[in-house]
Amino acid sequence: MRTFAFALALPCALLTTGFSATGASAGMNDVIEVGVRPLYLIDRMEDGPLKDKLAACAGQPVRRTAFSIGHRGAQMQFPEHTVEANVAAARQGAGILECDVTFTKDKELVCRHAQNDLHTTTNILATPLAETCVTPFKAANGDEKAEAECRTSELTLAQFKTLTPKMDAKNAGATTVEGYMNATANWRTDLYGVEPTTLMSHAESIELFKTLGAKFTPELKSPSVEMPFDGFTQEDYAQKLIDEYKAAGIPASDVFAQSFNLADVLYWLKAEPEYGANAVYLVELHDGFNEQDPSTWKEDFASLQEQGVNYLAPSMNMLVTAKDGRIVASEYAKAAKAAGLKLITWSLERSGPLAAKGGGGWYYKPLNDIIHTDGQMYELVDTLAQDVGVVGIFSDWPATVSYYASCMGLD
Repeated sequence: MRTFAFALALPCALLTTGFSATGASAGMNDVIEVGVRPLYLIDRMEDGPLKDKLAACAGQPVRRTAFSIGHRGAQMQFPEHTVEANVAAARQGAGILECDVTFTKDKELVCRHAQNDLHTTTNILATPLAETCVTPFKAANGDEKAEAECRTSELTLAQFKTLTPKMDAKNAGATTVEGYMNATANWRTDLYGVEPTTLMSHAESIELFKTLGAKFTPELKSPSVEMPFDGFTQEDYAQKLIDEYKAAGIPASDVFAQSFNLADVLYWLKAEPEYGANAVYLVELHDGFNEQDPSTWKEDFASLQEQGVNYLAPSMNMLVTAKDGRIVASEYAKAAKAAGLKLITWSLERSGPLAAKGGGGWYYKPLNDIIHTDGQMYELVDTLAQDVGVVGIFSDWPATVSYYASCMGLD
């Protein structure tokens, strides 16, 4: 198995984190670096007890906590699902790290948000492997947008590892490959992608996360190809994910396997009950959903519990609502919690500057009319933690959540 020289070059490369080269716990939680962003957000909060409490924690040590989950690493500023993004997330206090899992042509598991995202997350279009893309690059022309589609399932693992990651973005108005690829959002940065970053197989992510002292939350992504794929069934796919943790000696208690496909979660509960006990059923806001109206909800909380599902992970916009100008827990959140489900949510720090996003955009949908400053991000986190009672928050910049969790004494 590959050794991650970048992640293991202690004492120099990871001196500030306190990690040991073997992943042992000595000094691991002594120093977490969250930078200036938490205090930047606190400065923009309205005066009140929450702001006072968070401000009083300035300068205090920040602990590593499972409440803070790295969403594809620290991908607000680092190319997602790379060694560097995950090292950054761990340095910011994330106690759980994510590998979105898909598979290659030779049925090897790799970390990608989607099987068909290589055209937006790597340099494939500028390499000879562009000839493998199921939709070759097509330039924008008049009202027709530029398009391309490139899949991991068209590449072997060895070919996949030759690609260079980049910030996930595309320019639909581009007339050249270079213009199509050069589209990073202006509130993100290419600063940490100038030097090549490192793609990972799923097995390599396990090795890295273990070294970083983090727990694991792999997400089994829906294939873009028809299943079975060359004899590889959906159950084979779900089982292979678990098998790689077993082969690495990772205890089931440290693995929170996720899927938007309930059948995957139920498969793990049946075939791998120890791992299935921590399996996370992901759901998201859909057309017609109203967080206050049970008739619009698709999830049957009691049925999920009866089937053995313990963790439900709705998008943030399902768990909160606005009341009298404040952020409060939604009826959906209250009902899910009352049913005994443990709640995780996603994804903080994904909307860019809230004041410039029309009330925060999709992730803040029930709150759009009251969101006007980045300072309200901590009001949202506090509502999710204290009123909704989530046990973890995915974030594109884990420092924000790590600071809050440490200040409030959350594990």
